[in-house]
Amino acid sequence: MSIWEVLLIGAALAMDAVAVSMTNGMTEPRMRPVKALAIALTFAVFQFVMPVIGYYCGYAFASVVERIAPWLSFVLLAFIGGKMIVDCILEMRERKKAGQAELPHEERPLGAGKLLVQGVATSLDALAVGVTLLATETQSSLPFHAAACAAVIGAVTFILAFAAVYVGKKVGNKFAGSAGIAGGIVLIVIGLKILLEGVL
Repeated sequence: MSIWEVLLIGAALAMDAVAVSMTNGMTEPRMRPVKALAIALTFAVFQFVMPVIGYYCGYAFASVVERIAPWLSFVLLAFIGGKMIVDCILEMRERKKAGQAELPHEERPLGAGKLLVQGVATSLDALAVGVTLLATETQSSLPFHAAACAAVIGAVTFILAFAAVYVGKKVGNKFAGSAGIAGGIVLIVIGLKILLEGVL
């Protein structure tokens, strides 16, 4: 796995956080920059911690992981990517049925509790990516240690989520579904590449 693939995984995993950040920006248009930073940092921390947890939990079963590494990587990334795509499509359909092409424009301040819930909800997929990093490490190699890969994922999430808050103020969450679908496709493609490299 190359550094570029780690960056792509980070961008793909960040799509849920991007969608939520856009929504946060839309529902709180007068949000101050310090709050936008707090939102981005929260998402970034969770996206860093979850892969690390997944990696070390998977490490306890390293001998098993090594035997099924290519398939495990593919199944996990394909599942995560597929889930992202399905969730986005279902959400777009529900919004269309409800006649909510755009969110209401009233101010909806975001509290710390809700932000933490958002952080957990958007980072659960990254837990499985930690196992994928371990599988990739046993199969071939990572560009650097798994914790550093997780830090890259967190940094990518921070940048994208911070930008998304301000994009949300301008265009709402019109592109949130498309971002999630694109992220899902990227994860599936990377998983397929890992599988083919392991099998061939």
